[in-house]
Amino acid sequence: MSPYGRRNPPRILIAGAGIGGLTTALSLHAAGLDGVRIVESCPQLRAVGAGINLQPAAVRELSELGLAEALDRTAVATSALEYHHRYGGLIWSEPRGRAAGYNWPQYSVHRAHLQELLLAAVRDRLGPEAVVTGCRLVRYEQHRGRGRPTVTAYTAGRDGPFSCDLLVGADGINSAVRAAMYPHEGPPLWNGIRMWRGLTEGLPFLDGSTMVIVGCNARVKAVVYPVTRPGADGRCLLNWVVESRVEGAEGTAVVPNGPRDGGEPDCAVPPQEVLAHLEGWRCEFLDLHAVVAGAPRIGQYPMIDRNPLPAWTDGRAVLLGDAAHPLYPTGSNGASQAIVDGRVLAYELARHGVDEALARYEAARRPQTTRLLAAHRRLEPDPVLRQVEALAPHGFTDIRHVLPDDRLAGIRSCTRQVTGVDAEALNARSSWSPA
Repeated sequence: MSPYGRRNPPRILIAGAGIGGLTTALSLHAAGLDGVRIVESCPQLRAVGAGINLQPAAVRELSELGLAEALDRTAVATSALEYHHRYGGLIWSEPRGRAAGYNWPQYSVHRAHLQELLLAAVRDRLGPEAVVTGCRLVRYEQHRGRGRPTVTAYTAGRDGPFSCDLLVGADGINSAVRAAMYPHEGPPLWNGIRMWRGLTEGLPFLDGSTMVIVGCNARVKAVVYPVTRPGADGRCLLNWVVESRVEGAEGTAVVPNGPRDGGEPDCAVPPQEVLAHLEGWRCEFLDLHAVVAGAPRIGQYPMIDRNPLPAWTDGRAVLLGDAAHPLYPTGSNGASQAIVDGRVLAYELARHGVDEALARYEAARRPQTTRLLAAHRRLEPDPVLRQVEALAPHGFTDIRHVLPDDRLAGIRSCTRQVTGVDAEALNARSSWSPA
């Protein structure tokens, strides 16, 4: 039974119409909390971004929101994850999703396609006016008088200010809600790794649904996976990332419009800049050089995160997703954790009053994501890959001649650490869908 009875459910304002914010809105609606509105700074939500992965824990939550069929039509069910030497040798392969024993698949999907799917569901279920675009949250004030505690959210752009009973900051790594909670925190931190990302139409490789990681961060690393199924011409959309470390740059604060060597966000570069880092690489099943050269646009980004926070809640304001715990992309887990955040927050709000619900949400999620952040910062399982590179810099014919099986098997535990849950635990856990 709802703790609010039949009257006066909390009015909830979500800052940010990204994956976390949209999933939170759908979860609140499914829990019977209808007084939800999202404010989004972009004037028009457009198809932008690149590929992301959804771990089975996140796919379970989207499935329980009734989105399983739509998601399956949009995404590629990842069958396996493979690590390769930069000269082509297979280091490690492991099954993913259902093949790894989960009751739900792992998906690779274009971020824009997932966002469009979630946005359509929000507008269909909550109404077309649920999302207010071109409206950037700037700051908030709390009112704790004798009556009901409220929050006034001030915005730049159309409408506003907004009055609500709960403000959810799902507004990303440069969150205005987080900045209001922690005004002296400063910009995100760079670990010294530059990333180049692109989307390229190409032929499927291996079984057409495998993610491959080539090389390691001791030198250069590349990640490639399909985000669409093959079309009539047999081609699909391949998402790729190339990473290179800049020595001595670890821990540098990333300032907007800063120096290019510091990884200026979303800086477009020519293919030659990336291909210079892949000179001499060989891969029998994938022409990585052609994939990079064929991208219509290549963006350069810093690999950044923020230090864990002592608290996510400030009265009736709470953080979620990248606003609370931005993660390096090395674990393919950032969007998944934002989805889980939204589901847990809605579940607790459906069962408890606002203050107790926020305390329960934070107690459940903040320690877990803090552990995940630490695992991502270790760049798991890169230490094993670095050892392979050191022992076999010119490649190998059989990885067992380089490292024993028990040492290689440590990669499995590393990948589990950065996803945060194993198949048995996820399959056995009770649902977060309120009865």
